[in-house]
Amino acid sequence: MPSRPRTAAAAVVTAAAVAVCLLAAACSPGVATTAAAPGQVVAVGAENQYANVISQVGGKYVSVTAVESNPNTDPHSFEASPSVAQSVAAAQLVVQNGLGYDTFMNKIEQAAPSSGRRVIVAQHLLGLPDSTPNPHLWYSPATMPAVARAVAAGLSSLQPDHAGYFAANLRRFDGSLRPWRQALAQFKAEYPATPVAVTEPVGDYMLQAAGTRILTPFTLQAQIMNGVDPSPQYVSLQNGLFAAHRVRVLLYNQQVTDALTQSFLSQARHDGIPVVGVYETMPTPGYDYQSWMLAEVAALRRAVTDKISTQKL
Repeated sequence: MPSRPRTAAAAVVTAAAVAVCLLAAACSPGVATTAAAPGQVVAVGAENQYANVISQVGGKYVSVTAVESNPNTDPHSFEASPSVAQSVAAAQLVVQNGLGYDTFMNKIEQAAPSSGRRVIVAQHLLGLPDSTPNPHLWYSPATMPAVARAVAAGLSSLQPDHAGYFAANLRRFDGSLRPWRQALAQFKAEYPATPVAVTEPVGDYMLQAAGTRILTPFTLQAQIMNGVDPSPQYVSLQNGLFAAHRVRVLLYNQQVTDALTQSFLSQARHDGIPVVGVYETMPTPGYDYQSWMLAEVAALRRAVTDKISTQKL
C-alpha cells in the first residue's frame, strides 16, 4: 500500500508559490467561487461541512467558498491550487479543522496576511492539543455547535448591524441538531455497547457518542489512515472479528479505498457483516450538515438491526 500522510495537504503549497499565485494575472482553475454581492462577508470553509455551517449561520449576508468538496477524491492527497490561494487570501472569515488536517490553509494565510481576517479553527474551539490522534472532528456532536457560535460571533463583529440576524440563525442551527443528538442517544439506549469494526477513525467520534465499542485497535486505524503497512497480526485480528462475528458492522472511509480496505470489505461481506461508508467531506448534492449526520446514524442502525449495508449515501 502506498504511503499516505495523515494531513489533507499531502502536497502543500509553499509560501513562495502562494505569493506567486496571488500576484499572477491569470491563475489556473480550481475552487468554484461565487462573487460576493455588496454587503456580503467573503468566507471560506476548508472543508465543505464547515462551509455549510457558515452558510447556515450567515445566510444572505455571506458568500461562502468550500475548498474541499468532492466526495469522490482522497482528501489526504489534496493539493491547494492557485485559485484556492486566491479565495483564502480574499476571505474575511475562514473556518478550518486543525489537527494537521488542513495545514495548507495556514501556509496560504501566512503568505497573504490580513489583520481583518478572522480564522476559526475547530481544534482550538474544542481545546484539543496537537497530539489529538483523530482529526475527524466534524463527527463529534460537540464540534459544530462550537463552530457555529464562533461563526456568529465573527460575522457579528464584521457586520454588527446584522448581529440579531446571525443570532437568530445560530439558534435555528442549534435547534436543528437535536434530531441527530436524539438519534445517537436512542441508538445508545437501544443497542448499548454494540461491537463495531472500522478501517480508519473517520467516524469514531460518532460511534463513541452512539455508545458503541470499537474493537479495531486504534493502532491499526492510524496505520491505515496514515498509509502505513500494518503488521500481519493486525490484519489477522481484524479479519478474525468478522469470521467470529464479534462485530455487528464494519465502517470504512468511503473516500479512500485501497487494496487493504477492499480486502476487509470483501472479508466482511463473506462473513455476513454489513458495511457502512463514512465520509471526510459532506456528500453532495442533497445534504446539509444535519441531514448528513442523521443519514450516517440511520445507516448504522440499519446495519445493526437489519444487516443492511450502506456503502454510499
